[in-house]
Amino acid sequence: MTATAAAATVLKEKFPQITGRESLDWPAFNVPGDQVPAVLQCLRDECAFDLLVDVTAVDWSAGKSPRFTVVWHLLSTTRHTYVRVAADCTDDARPSMPSATGLWPGANWHERETYDMFGIVFTGHPDLRRILMWEGYPYFPLRKEFPLAGLDTSLPDPEVAEETGARVKPAPYMGGPFVAAPGGPMDEAEPRAKDQSWTEHQEKPS
Repeated sequence: MTATAAAATVLKEKFPQITGRESLDWPAFNVPGDQVPAVLQCLRDECAFDLLVDVTAVDWSAGKSPRFTVVWHLLSTTRHTYVRVAADCTDDARPSMPSATGLWPGANWHERETYDMFGIVFTGHPDLRRILMWEGYPYFPLRKEFPLAGLDTSLPDPEVAEETGARVKPAPYMGGPFVAAPGGPMDEAEPRAKDQSWTEHQEKPS
């Protein structure tokens, strides 16, 4: 029996509400949100998934419920296999999920980034604050309603902003879709936005 098959057996015996999740690569499981800490601890302590590789989330869009799903990727460094755990946030307006920092201290930054980008609160996190955007930023950039071109927002520090009248405009994401030239030198294969108008505007001599 493989390590992931053994983990599936253990989880189904201990947590009957767990179901398999469709996955094209590694085994994956859907877990009720309130059981997440116990499931993650079981995978760590009883199934040898000792390394938390990533914590992220999915926004299925504002019209769907549950809207947000939190995803954990775990690795067994001794058995060289992965497993994926997913749990839906039950409150679309104020999505939350228990923190995994008590199991893996490295969850700290992963959860802060997920909070910063999606607005998902990790209850029990020792220092949950934004890690990429500044405190007070009014948006969550990886939510589906956030436009690819960005949004005009007042920045707290004029030294990192471009003054545009009464507003301060940060550099937005350039317009997609993003495309890459196959083959050739790496610098030419780097994905680039089809809409380069913002870059071209910035490069014009003043």
